Amino acid sequence: MPTDGYITVPVRTDYIKPGEGLSEIVNRAGELVTDGDFLVVSETPISIAQGNLVDESEFEASRTAIILADLWSKYIWGHILGPLFGIKERTLRNLRNLPPEARNHKEVVLRYYGLKHALKPASEAGIDLSNVPGTYVSLLPENPVSAAKSIAEGILRESGADVTVVVIDTDATYRILGRYFTSLPIAAPGIISDTGFMGYIAGRFSRKRWPTPLASSKPATPEVLLEVASIAEGYHERYSNRKTVYDMASELGSEPETVTVEMLSSLEHVPAVIVRPPLR
Repeated sequence: MPTDGYITVPVRTDYIKPGEGLSEIVNRAGELVTDGDFLVVSETPISIAQGNLVDESEFEASRTAIILADLWSKYIWGHILGPLFGIKERTLRNLRNLPPEARNHKEVVLRYYGLKHALKPASEAGIDLSNVPGTYVSLLPENPVSAAKSIAEGILRESGADVTVVVIDTDATYRILGRYFTSLPIAAPGIISDTGFMGYIAGRFSRKRWPTPLASSKPATPEVLLEVASIAEGYHERYSNRKTVYDMASELGSEPETVTVEMLSSLEHVPAVIVRPPLR
C-alpha cells in the first residue's frame, strides 16, 4: 500500500515461539523484499525469538512496587496526571482498572530497569505484555544491532536482496529544540535514550512523536529511521486491532494471564513491515 510515495508490504508469519530464533522472519521477508527496501521489525518478536522473557508470577512485589501500582499508577496517573498530560482515554481506563498483578509487573520493572522507568504509567522501559503466554513479559531485545544485522545478512544470503533492517519499539521518540530523545533504555544513534520518567514528561510538550528505532543494520540518520518507523507503525495502526494485551486476550476469548502459546499460534502475526522507498 502506498504511503506518501512509499509502499508498505506486511510480512505475515506464524507465531514466533520463545527461543525459536529469527529464521521465520528471514524466510518470510526474503520472499518479498527487493534491493534497497527497509525491513522494519517490531522489537517484541525479536525478544521472544531470543527467549528474552520473564515470568512475572515468580516475583514478589516489594513495598515500593505496591505503592507504584496501587497509588502512583492507578490513582495519581489514572485520575490526576493522566488527564492533565492528555493521556489517551483507553490508557486512562486501563490505569484506573489495574489488576493486582500490576504490583508484580512494577517489581519486574524496578529490578531490571530501575525507578526512573517504573515511574512511567505504562509501557515502562519497553517491557511488552502482549504476544507472550500467560504471566510472561518480554524485555527489550538483547543487542538489537546484532539482531538487525543477523536478519539482513540472512536475507542477503537466502534471497540475494540487500535490505536495511530497522528494529523499532512503539514507545515514542520526541523532539524538542531540534534534539531527539526517548524514555526507553536504548535507541539508535542520534536519539538520546534512557531518560525514563523525566523524558516521558518532557515528551508531553513535544509537538511531534515517532515510534523509536532501537537499531539499524546499516548507518542511517535519525530522520530516515524515524520516517520509515512511522510508516511501518502507521500500517499496524490501520490494520491491527491488537493495541494492548487486553485486545489480544479479547480476540482469543481469554484473560491475559491464561493465554497460551497454542492460542497465540492460532492467530496470524505481522512482526515486520517492508517499507519500499519511492522512485525505485
